[in-house]
Amino acid sequence: MAELAIWMLIAFGVLSFGVRVAIQLLRTGETGLIGLRPGAGSADWLSGILSIGGTAAAVASVILVLDDSLAEIDALDTDAVHAIGIVLAAAGGLAVFGAQLGMGESWRVGVSDEQRTDLVTGGWFSICRNPIYTAMIVGWIGFALMVPTRLGSVAVLIVAAGLELQVRAVEEPYLLRAHGDEYRRYASRVGRFVPGLGRLS
Repeated sequence: MAELAIWMLIAFGVLSFGVRVAIQLLRTGETGLIGLRPGAGSADWLSGILSIGGTAAAVASVILVLDDSLAEIDALDTDAVHAIGIVLAAAGGLAVFGAQLGMGESWRVGVSDEQRTDLVTGGWFSICRNPIYTAMIVGWIGFALMVPTRLGSVAVLIVAAGLELQVRAVEEPYLLRAHGDEYRRYASRVGRFVPGLGRLS
């Protein structure tokens, strides 16, 4: 199962970064990769550290199991749990890519006050405001069930904390600066990560 997880991780990494960046280059002549904005504060840094650190821990968990250096949780090491994990990992990975495509030319990794993009509110983004992040969390839960370890479980929590901080402390303030009342109206009717929850008052 760990070997399958490795191949799926590679496939979704290529799809959501390599292929998506290539598409962005063809459409706009730019990669869409911004990273930390100029003058990034502690929230920017911490959210990035948590997201990258959690992702690294999740990948390390699978590699360590494959190398027989880390034991799986016996109670979760069952065919049924593995099957649920495969479904969630596959659905999450494909949904990440689908939601990325749904952003069109507005897709970015990071925020920049110097760049103004259209506010995307249709398709995936009519269901929740951050479908890419929702799908990422679902995917990481899937991998944690495919290869169930304590490290993998903690990694999911770290990634989720990093994405939550990124959205609340970095992206939402940026979107309010960039789109003002248009974003407020959108955020008042559409949930943050799941439908109906986390709407702005």
